[in-house]
Amino acid sequence: MLQKRKIIGVMLVLLTTADLGGCSVNPATGNQNFTGFMSLEDERRIGAKEHPKILKSFGGAYKDQAVTAYVNNIGNQLAARSELPNIKWTFTVLNSPQINAFALPGGYIYVTRGLMALAGSEAELAGVIAHEIGHVTGRHTAQRHSKATGASIMGAILGIAVGSRAVSELFNVGADLYLQSFSREQEFEADSLGVRYLSRTNYDTKSMVSFLSKLRSHSQLEAKRHEKDPSSVDQGDMFATHPRTIDRVERAIKNVKGTKSGARLGTVDYMELLHNMLYGDDPKEGFIKGHTFIHPELRFRFDVPESFRLFNSPRAVVAKGPGGSIIQFDMAGKPYSGAMTSYIPNVWARRSSFKRVERITVNGLQGATATARVRQRSGTFDLRFVAIRQKMNRSDDRIYRFMFLTPVNLTDRLSLGLRKTTFSLRSISFTEAQQSKPTRILVKPVRAGDGIQTFIRQMNIDDFKEETFRVINGLAANDNLRRGKLVKIISE
Repeated sequence: MLQKRKIIGVMLVLLTTADLGGCSVNPATGNQNFTGFMSLEDERRIGAKEHPKILKSFGGAYKDQAVTAYVNNIGNQLAARSELPNIKWTFTVLNSPQINAFALPGGYIYVTRGLMALAGSEAELAGVIAHEIGHVTGRHTAQRHSKATGASIMGAILGIAVGSRAVSELFNVGADLYLQSFSREQEFEADSLGVRYLSRTNYDTKSMVSFLSKLRSHSQLEAKRHEKDPSSVDQGDMFATHPRTIDRVERAIKNVKGTKSGARLGTVDYMELLHNMLYGDDPKEGFIKGHTFIHPELRFRFDVPESFRLFNSPRAVVAKGPGGSIIQFDMAGKPYSGAMTSYIPNVWARRSSFKRVERITVNGLQGATATARVRQRSGTFDLRFVAIRQKMNRSDDRIYRFMFLTPVNLTDRLSLGLRKTTFSLRSISFTEAQQSKPTRILVKPVRAGDGIQTFIRQMNIDDFKEETFRVINGLAANDNLRRGKLVKIISE
């Protein structure tokens, strides 16, 4: 034990010395920041290494040359007026419906098309990009990486000292969770730097406030969709990684010395750019139409009961229903050629204890189902697994998987609807796939006689139509439309 303490003590001294040696004066803020021994070239190398991982996690880059050129133009103008104009900045629009923006070390800046759909002007988008540039020039991204590296080193040291790999892994996971968001001080600093860059490029600096207001309204609406408290907006999308408040952004605007707001908004050009942009899920990930999930590229579909609400993600399709009941659908990562009654207990859910496993046939496809009972803190649930195999060619099988989780007191009531979900899974023809269109943003002018209801009737979504229309157009609950205004609707 004494020897282990000596090892830890020596390594702590080394880490402390490294902290002192890694402080440098930041040209953007004038502050001393800990960045380890990381140079700008080191940051660039880290960003280049992580960039492909970001693309993979967020559906790749949005492939629209006009959108890409537009965002690059905004980003390069802002970056040219920052304290790091000569690093190779990279601006990417991610093909994701999520509303988010973030930065990596080395000048890698990302905005999602979901965020662009919410913004209402070039100035609002510029405010988001300027804020992310501020995280890079403020060396927040470098500090975060350095802290992550330090935490990983400390975990490895303790793991060696106590002879436990689990300790090392625990530290790595903890560091990862801790470093998901910036501190409030860093957010304020990024806002202040962003205001500086907006002012230098003649953008309206209050665009930061107007976009943040839209973001808050969107988060409140999403909370309603997920049947959560609308006041818990700090957990949604950008608020989870960017803990900001409107009053703090306004304070940043007032406190930045030597700057004044410009007049540049770019509303018309921006709205024209958004016209026909993909909204929501990309067809390559499948998309939701009411209570139906359709995958036009893989050519299959299924339905869920009316009492369930569908949500899509790259990993799985989830439907939430009464009393905490859940349907989860995904596809197996590897083919399987054995008996389907063996697949569930021996491959998919080996740790589960099943009451029974049965063969089933779903629209001509071989499958199996198995049931189990699980106890959670929130109660006791029935769990049903369903696996269905579709033979695509000699070397490849496609396995569709459903998991149905129901509270024991609701299982009988929900069982017929969930059985219908299982047997609704079917292939679709090429023609049907072609006819399945994703939703897009359409931009229309307000003409004489048009009111809110005129456009709500054109919204191709199933619920919260008026609330969604108001949120994407930045309209408060009692705001009306004025003639000549450009508005966004969601349609095919």
